[in-house]
Amino acid sequence: MDKERLASRISSILLEQDRLANTVRAMQKTDIRRYPGNYSLLSAEAARRSEQITCRLRHLVYETTDTKKMEYLLSAAAMQGVEVRLRDDVLEITLPGLVPKRKRGQSAEFLLDPFMAAMSRFVEEHEIPRFEHCVVCFTHVYDRSLSEHRVRDYDNLELKQILDVATSFVMADDSGLLCDAYHTTELGDADCTRMYIMDSRRFKDWLAERESVLTSIRDFSV
Repeated sequence: MDKERLASRISSILLEQDRLANTVRAMQKTDIRRYPGNYSLLSAEAARRSEQITCRLRHLVYETTDTKKMEYLLSAAAMQGVEVRLRDDVLEITLPGLVPKRKRGQSAEFLLDPFMAAMSRFVEEHEIPRFEHCVVCFTHVYDRSLSEHRVRDYDNLELKQILDVATSFVMADDSGLLCDAYHTTELGDADCTRMYIMDSRRFKDWLAERESVLTSIRDFSV
């Protein structure tokens, strides 16, 4: 990359940083109790700007240094708290934060690229079953120290892209013929989203095991 183009890219990032700082300062001055709507808009805007800055910096790393893309994305996954593990034939995936409603023009690159890298490495290092007929359970974990009014309807959540990534590695297909999807809400120590993937025959026992230790899972028709 030539010097002039690099300088332009860095200037663009610095401009976004200034905008992010202004938004965060506005959050600091906003009374969240009196103006919760304004605070919500500002916080979402700050998060989107920070994600955009991160993605732009990632691309600079790939294009201007010897750092391998996979190497960096695996470190990003670890930093974000992306976890993949297999226990008792159930694949458990933990993603940072709550999955929001998908908005036009909003990129999912910030999360999807590290998630894909983590899945790729996990599949390389472990023997993972290929789920032909499966159940996917999305568990939306809300920080118990915050207001319960934050809990959202399931139809306001966008999980298709996350499911597409998982499907490409461990599932035959995510169509309704081969995959059933369920949602549940839990309270925890911090916000996060967990996805459990298992063979359809495993779901009934798995749900019973979960209900024995959690009071927030609702009854499902199996």
